[in-house]
Formats: sequence, C-alpha cells, structure tokens
Amino acid sequence: MINKDFFQALEDLQTEKKIDKQVFIETLEQALTSAYKKMYGEAKSAMVRLVPEKNTIKVYSYKTVVDEVTDPDKEISLAEAKLIKKSYKVGDQVLSEESTKDFGRIAAQTAKQVVMQKLKEMERAIAVSELSEKEDELMTTIVKRIDNGTVYVQLSSSHTEGVMLPSDQIPGEKYTVGQRIKVYVKKIKDSFKGPQIQVTRSNIGFVRKLFELEIPEVASGDVVIKNIARDPGNRTKVSLMPTKPNIDPIGTCVGYRGQRIDTIVSEMNGEKIDLIEYSDDPLEYIARALSPAKVLSVETNESLMASRVIVPDDKLSLAIGKNGQNVRLAARLTGWKIEVKSESSVANTTAKQEPEYELTELNEDDAFQSLEDLEELEPVSMDEEETNPTDE
Repeated sequence: MINKDFFQALEDLQTEKKIDKQVFIETLEQALTSAYKKMYGEAKSAMVRLVPEKNTIKVYSYKTVVDEVTDPDKEISLAEAKLIKKSYKVGDQVLSEESTKDFGRIAAQTAKQVVMQKLKEMERAIAVSELSEKEDELMTTIVKRIDNGTVYVQLSSSHTEGVMLPSDQIPGEKYTVGQRIKVYVKKIKDSFKGPQIQVTRSNIGFVRKLFELEIPEVASGDVVIKNIARDPGNRTKVSLMPTKPNIDPIGTCVGYRGQRIDTIVSEMNGEKIDLIEYSDDPLEYIARALSPAKVLSVETNESLMASRVIVPDDKLSLAIGKNGQNVRLAARLTGWKIEVKSESSVANTTAKQEPEYELTELNEDDAFQSLEDLEELEPVSMDEEETNPTDE
C-alpha cells in the first residue's frame, strides 16, 4: 500500500517544483476510485481518500439516504440510516470503510502512474506560463540545429526550443549551428509535445524591438514609432514622431556617426532602413515616405484615400523603386494608395482623365525618405501581423 515515503515525495515536489501537493492528492483520489471500481465492480458506490496526516489511504463504500429504496447497492432507507446515526437525513451519504488488503498493489501502481503523468502535465503548464511572458519580446538565442530549412534555436534561461520557419527568416541570411542570433518571439502555444515557441526575424515586431533595444529614446517613449513597413531582406521604412520638443527623431535614431542605425542594420543582415519623420499632414507624410526620391507635389483624394505624387522625370524610377518596392512600402507606411507620375507625363495628360485632387507644391529643399509599388494596397498598422510584401 502507499506508505509514508510516498507522501514525503509529494511534500518534496511541492517544495522543489512549487506544485501544490493537494492537486496530486485530488487527482490520485479520482484515479484510485476508478481503479477500485474496476477491481470490485460498479455495483457499489465507492470513494478513495488519501490522508497525508496519517500517511494512509482509506476506501469507503457509501449509500445515499432515500425515502424509498430502489437500488439496495447504492441506497439506504432513512429508517435504516437513523439506526446507524440519528442525525442522518434524506440526501446524506452513509459511509462504510472497506478492506484495502487486496487493493494495495493496484493502488501503488496506479499512484505511481498518475503522479508521473500529472507531474509532466503541470511542469508543461508552468513552462508555458513562464514562456508566455516572453511573447512579443526580443531574445538572444543559439542556433541548435537546422532541418530542411527550419532553424531550431535554444532560448536563453530555458531548456525550450524555438522554431523559426523559412518564412520567418530574413531572405538570403545564412545560419550555422552554435551561432548567436536575436529573434522576436511571435507566438507561444501548448501542444501534446509540449510548449511550442514560434520565433521570427522577418516580422515588423523584430524591427520595433531592435529600435527599443538600441535607441534609449524609443524605449523611454521620447520618440515613438508610428508605423513600420517592411520587405524582409531588402528594405524597411520606419515612421517616427517625437513626444518632447527639441528632439530630432531621425538624428536620434541615426546616432553619433550613424552608430545606432548601423547596429540595427547589421543585425538585420544589411537590410536598408529609411527613417521617416511622421506628420499629421498626409501630403507631407506621403512625400516624406517616398524617400529617397525628390517629390515636386502631392495630390490627394480623401474619399478614396488615394494620392498622386509628381516627381522629376529623372527621379521616377527611384520613387517607384525596383519592382515597385519603394512606392509599395510608402503606401503601407502611410495608409494611402499612392500613384507616382513623372513631371512630363502629367503635362501631357488632359484634365478630364485625372481624378479630383487637392494639390500642394513642395519646396525643392524639403528632405524626404522613400519606398515602392501601389496596386491593391492596404494600410498596415503596428499591431497587425506583417505579411510578406513580395506576395502582394
């Protein structure tokens, strides 16, 4: 039968694993009750109770007090119950302790199985709970193995693996076993195999956390990241807004001799980064978002959330970018559909072919920053899941 060493083991688990022994006891009582019924049949109602204070196990059969007995194995009349104890009333349970002589071996085997299974379940639940605090965080990891393009990393301060699928990797980036890399913890979920941690380096959250790590003003909130548009492995646009006067958000993020932004670019495997100062004026914001192209004017149609940008003839390809990348990212950053036109093409277009826009001329000395393409564009917010721009 279960002895005092077993109950001491439960005490040790509570101390070492921080698992309440009462959880084990309740689970054991249910399992042992089921085992007892299988051994002696379901005819009688029975229950098993563990008594840690006495290091013993008790098995009881019980009958429910009723006015009229229909099942003698499970019911007892009120009159018979009162002969045992006068205070019994209808609905009470009359307990009778059963012999556990033949049940000892079964009880010990069942207890061992239940404790081991419950321990695994609870350790997994604790691991998931602790790891859930790491969700939406940046972590330094070590590449553990690479299998068919999927990279498995060892999370620091944990024995748990993180999984980085090919779609979560920076295109063109090579990984080697033992390499230390930073990853963004995208999602943590429980599965029958244990906690599963999905990590990424291609998500916009990865960029946001790098800025918070490397730029104190972003971490403190003196400079706020309004939005991020990213084509992983190629280019990222980040719009910034100061929350305090006399702060230059672009200069702050660039750092002395470009040290801050260079550190971020290096971690992103050389990916180009355009820093855009946010503006409440959509005309100005759109023009800045098309950096590094020079913009002559911006026209908008607010009802359609559409804009037309006019650029010098020799800056058209720069404004659009390779495969439309620059204008596409600018559209995602600002939330506006953007059409880029050269100065000469606008001069040759009839007025009736054009939509009605508001027109604002921009000074030649204004500095802006840019990206690419315009068809079927939807705005992307900071808390939206980033999709692969190349699929659009």
